[in-house]
Amino acid sequence: MAPGGSAYEKVTESRIAFSDYGIAPDNAEFRASPHRKVAAVVSGKLGVPTDSAVHDLLECPVCMNLMYPPIQQCPNGHTICSNCKSKVRYCPVCRHELGNIRCLALEKVAESLELPCRYQIFGCQDISPYRSRLRHEQLCQFRPYNCPYAGAECSITGDIQFLVTHLKNDHKVDMHDGCTFNHRYVKSNAQEVENATWMLTVFNCFGHQFCLHFEAFHLGMAPVYMAFLRFMGTDDDAENFCYSLEVGGNGRKLTWQGVPRSIRESHKTVRDSLDGLIIHRSMALFFSGGNRQELKLKVSGRIWRKNM
Repeated sequence: MAPGGSAYEKVTESRIAFSDYGIAPDNAEFRASPHRKVAAVVSGKLGVPTDSAVHDLLECPVCMNLMYPPIQQCPNGHTICSNCKSKVRYCPVCRHELGNIRCLALEKVAESLELPCRYQIFGCQDISPYRSRLRHEQLCQFRPYNCPYAGAECSITGDIQFLVTHLKNDHKVDMHDGCTFNHRYVKSNAQEVENATWMLTVFNCFGHQFCLHFEAFHLGMAPVYMAFLRFMGTDDDAENFCYSLEVGGNGRKLTWQGVPRSIRESHKTVRDSLDGLIIHRSMALFFSGGNRQELKLKVSGRIWRKNM
């Protein structure tokens, strides 16, 4: 047993959650911007706006996000971001028909700004020049995570603590403490292998959470089952851990050892990379014993720190 871990001795049984797997879209946007409109503040010189006031001017009236060049405006001077401009025909403020007018003055003023990261409410203290802020936010380690649940579309995003609660309360996933486990997967008719995802299991270990996935799909023409682990945290933190998986029966066994992938990578990306324990259907049925019609696999595993 890994140091610091407690064994999860009871063999649990998982069920198929959905017939088709799905993931939260990779481009799911975080809409809860901490930067809401506030009253304009004027500095010591009468009529000279502060960064806060200019920041308000840069907020798109449609999506409420900061606008980046090219910033568009209507003939009456109301601004809109280029992304929203491509989706609407009329100005959202005055309803005048939008043309193709750049607001070069506002773009030039924006160049002088240094702005806090939009994920400041999650703990990021970074202050970036206006042009590089967007690039920072795309890679910010404090940006919210997509829900790691597979089996249904889920657009929920948030920090790890929020997602753990979400998985428990909304998806009813199996939650267990300990760094070793035995988990049983069953399927009454294993002769047909369609895209199927079993219920997710989450393990609390070393103060972190790990998601155990198990599913069936076709690898080319070959029907296979696959088990793999994902880490609920950053890519860098995931590299601090290793895990092993083992499945067997009738005196034979298959083992896998690897590094858990962060949930920053989508479920589908990890699955399609085949970075996990792959079990061909014929071998899975051999391990299951009996009449080789019903799947009965017990997957055991262990998680440990690399430096322990």
